[in-house]
Amino acid sequence: MAHKPKLVFSTGAGVSAESGLSTFRDSNGLWEQYDVMEVASHEGFLRNPALIHRFYNERRRQEKLAAPNSAHRAIKDLEKMFDVYVITQNVDTLHERAGSSQVLHLHGRLDMVEALDDPSKVFVLENPDAETTPDTVIEGHHVRPHIVFFGEAVPNFTLATEIVSQADIFVIIGTTLSVYPAASLLNYVRHGVPVYYIDPHPATGIPSYIHVIAKTATEGMAELSSILTK
Repeated sequence: MAHKPKLVFSTGAGVSAESGLSTFRDSNGLWEQYDVMEVASHEGFLRNPALIHRFYNERRRQEKLAAPNSAHRAIKDLEKMFDVYVITQNVDTLHERAGSSQVLHLHGRLDMVEALDDPSKVFVLENPDAETTPDTVIEGHHVRPHIVFFGEAVPNFTLATEIVSQADIFVIIGTTLSVYPAASLLNYVRHGVPVYYIDPHPATGIPSYIHVIAKTATEGMAELSSILTK
């Protein structure tokens, strides 16, 4: 069986935006009318854990109503020709729901919670309507959303760098390249490997070796798919 080239995607909020999931990258510090640092930071969780639980319960309900879009499906379809790996900053599971078989979440997942006393203990909320509160106990543990808040380490980052360093083609899609450490994944791409960047508002100062496709995720993936499958 012929070896498939390794195609690695680094995806951000722009991929899910066309599925109707709101982002906070262009919202002046507000996300769903909440101050981002109140609902997405370690300090915010310590100050008001009830608000954090309520906020992510709402996000879970919102994701349930969303569906994978053609960008998610195009990424999955490329598995026919490539060994596709998706590294995502997104906490939704739209990549998985589209059928992608290898997905690494950098910032956690909405459908999971973790033990407060042991973050390595992670529990899947099988019911998308499940709601948690500071009083929720699972298998003897109080829990919090399985989300990497601002101010916390990104446990999967080392694995992500290893995957990127093996890429034969690297694609950045739907991100402003301003959230670290995710934005630094570009530094781990081997010299000479083709890099594509899809975003309707590409970040400035992009190195000249990067092929920029200044389109939305769905339009950009249609163009990229035609390039890669010629």
